Parts: sequence; C-alpha cells; structure tokens
Amino acid sequence: MSDPTPEPTPAPVPLGATPAGDIPPAWAWVEPAVWTPRMVTALLAGVKGGVWFTLMDKVMAARTLRAAWADVRANHGAAGVDHVTIGQFEAHLDANLTQLSEQLRMNTYRPQPIRRVFIEKPGSRERRPLGIPTVRDRVVQTALRKVLEPIFERDFAAQSYGFRPNRGCKDALRRVQSLLDAGYTWVVDADLQHYFDTIPHAGLMARVRAKVADRRVLALLTAFLTDAALDTLASWTPEQGTPQGAVVSPLLSNIYLDPLDHVMETQQIEMVRYADDIVVLCRSEADALAALALLQTWTTTAGLRLHPDKTRIVDATQRGGFDFLGYHFERGYRWPRAKSLRKLKDTLRSHTHRTNGTSLAAIVATLNPVLRGWFAYFRHSHGTTFRPLDQWLRMRLRSILRKRAGRHGRGNGSDHGRWPNAFFTAAGLISLVEAYAAARHPSVR
Repeated sequence: MSDPTPEPTPAPVPLGATPAGDIPPAWAWVEPAVWTPRMVTALLAGVKGGVWFTLMDKVMAARTLRAAWADVRANHGAAGVDHVTIGQFEAHLDANLTQLSEQLRMNTYRPQPIRRVFIEKPGSRERRPLGIPTVRDRVVQTALRKVLEPIFERDFAAQSYGFRPNRGCKDALRRVQSLLDAGYTWVVDADLQHYFDTIPHAGLMARVRAKVADRRVLALLTAFLTDAALDTLASWTPEQGTPQGAVVSPLLSNIYLDPLDHVMETQQIEMVRYADDIVVLCRSEADALAALALLQTWTTTAGLRLHPDKTRIVDATQRGGFDFLGYHFERGYRWPRAKSLRKLKDTLRSHTHRTNGTSLAAIVATLNPVLRGWFAYFRHSHGTTFRPLDQWLRMRLRSILRKRAGRHGRGNGSDHGRWPNAFFTAAGLISLVEAYAAARHPSVR
C-alpha cells in the first residue's frame, strides 16, 4: 500500500480547524469528529475540481476511530474469522484503536478475511450470502464511511432512499403511494440479479475516483473489495461485488447506481430505489415499456443484469399488483406481502409452541415487542390485515392453555368461552386491531 508518488495536493483542512459558522440542520448527521463546520461549508460550496485529495488523515485520526468504535459497539454483531468478539475488543480498546491508527498511518494495515455465512431468504429456496468482517475491520470501515459518505451524499439523487441519512423505507413507501395516487399506475417492478455480488470493481472505483483522489483511501477501499472470503468449504478472492454485511457496502452500492438515478431523473422518469430494490412508476403502458428498455440498456452497459423472471411490468389497478419493501400494492390498497406475513408468523410460532413451559405473562412479554415493531412498520396496511392475525395468535395461545389443561389439539370454539378475547387483553397481549383503530383515531382511547 506504499505510495511513493507525490500527489498534487492542495493544503488540507486541519482536523482542528476553527469552525466557520454552523452546520446546516440537514447536515447535522455528519460525524463531528471528522466534519467540522468549515469542512461542511467547503463541501456544500464545492471543492476545486469536485475532487477531495487529503482524507486519510481523517480516517486514521484517533477521534474518528473512537467514534467508529461507538457505532460498531452499538450495532453488536458477531465475531469474524479471528473469533474476537465486541467484548474482547473493548477489553483492550485503547491499545486496539492505537494499533489501528498506527497501522493506517504506516500503511501496514491489512484487512483480515471476511467470514462468509449463508442466511435463509423467507419464501425462497435460495440463501443470501452474508459477509462478516472482524471487529477491527468493521471499525476501520466505519471510519472510512464517516469520511466518505458526505462527499457522495451531497450529489445523490432524490430517487434513492436506501441506507442514506434522514431517509428510509417509509419515505420510499410514501413516495410510491403518492405516485400511485397521482395516476402513475403502470409499474416496472425491477430486480437486479445478485446485485451486491456482481458490481464490477473497475467501474465502482472509477465512480469513487471521480470525487476522491487520496490514493491511500483508494487503496484501502480496493483492499476491502478484494478481501478474501472464507466459508466452511473454501477461501477465495472476489473479482467483483461488495459483500453484504460489510459496513461500506451500502454506500458503495449507492455510489454505483447513482448514475442510473440521474439518468432517470434527466428523462423525467419516476423511479423509486431502495438499494437494489427498484420500481419505476409511469402513467401508461407505453411509458413503462420505454422505461424498462432504458433500464435494460443502462444495466447491461454497467455490467449488471435484470432478473429475467422477477422483472416485469404490471398495471397496479388490476389484480396481481407488485411488492416493494415488504408491502404489496394492488388496486389502490396496500397490505403486507406474503413473505412479510410468513416471516411474522414464523417468529410468533417460535414463541408459542404448545410445549412452551413459561407462564402466559412471560409469553406475552416476548410477543408484544414483536407485534409492536411489526405494526409500527405495517400500520398503513388495509384494515382487513389485522383481525386474522389477532385470531391466529390467540388460537395458538389457547392451544398452549388447552394442553396445560390436559387436552389435545388446537384451540377451538369451546375454548373461546373458557379463554375469551378479554382474557388475553387482561393478560396484556397487544391487539393489532385495537392498535390499528388507535392509529386511525389517536384521540379515541
């Protein structure tokens, strides 16, 4: 990683620079250990040539690494290939952070291989690969993201909602709903096949170099992209893609697709993108066909591929509809997609086996956080969504009580009299129907 070639570097902004005014509220999310008001002012005004040269000193600064550690610790996460846990890293925190800073300064830092595991995809036979970097590497990646993210966030397009500050799934869903309400009901439901695993490294780094000229930072990014991956069967060095699970992957994925966002924006095509989940909303079938053709051309040129079976054009006013970010949209309504319902029921089943030996109060205490979190996201579903779920869950609880009473089978009609709905309400169980009613009429209690 040594870099003997001098760079045409303008005077760097000192880490201890005197603030030049306040940071605008919209940029309050930037890491203050890195981005002083003076630096944010320079960012928003635009640096000369639009390229940042001196950044590595910000990445390796002790206060940046300490702020990065705080994020890594808050996110918990498993150990990597070195088996060092969050707790073990923290036990020698000062020494570990000092060592990382010194290795970055001396160009001797090398990321350790990524531990690769596979997790189940709900409703699919496929399994999603997940890369788990070591704790030390997650700290460095987080520091790198804190330095780079504002540089690219400044110019990201409005159509992108995933893994961005002050934006999220609900913002994307609101935009989709507003477009549907405005008559954009012909939808290109697009799926980028194995997107994170197929991003071309050369094209990605070219996009990064358009704004970043610090060769040590570029070398560090390249090291993360080409870091070896280990699973139970083999070890290999990836030639493309950025591993899901790596801290910098969401930012890099947005950097690579940002030109697509701007192409669609220039063509006045309404696209809503959350990472690699994409829907394009149009007023007519002809417009949808043209948008799909443009999307196919761009992805092919970018070295990506639209999934031939999952990419389609649908009329959202007819039966069938489309799924996006956990919701199903169809004929002017929305409700949880089938996979979302299955995932919820699988989670609730795990807490309501008939052989569950804990008290009803303890069971309810484990169910309520699940129900509360799920409803917080799906509260905008059609009202008919919630009653069947309430009934299904109470049936499972009645089955537990029935078994404890020495009876076999699932809870049935006679058990409704023995343990009526009010019994579970008195036990503190959240009712989704009641939560929906309260959300619609918050003044009514």
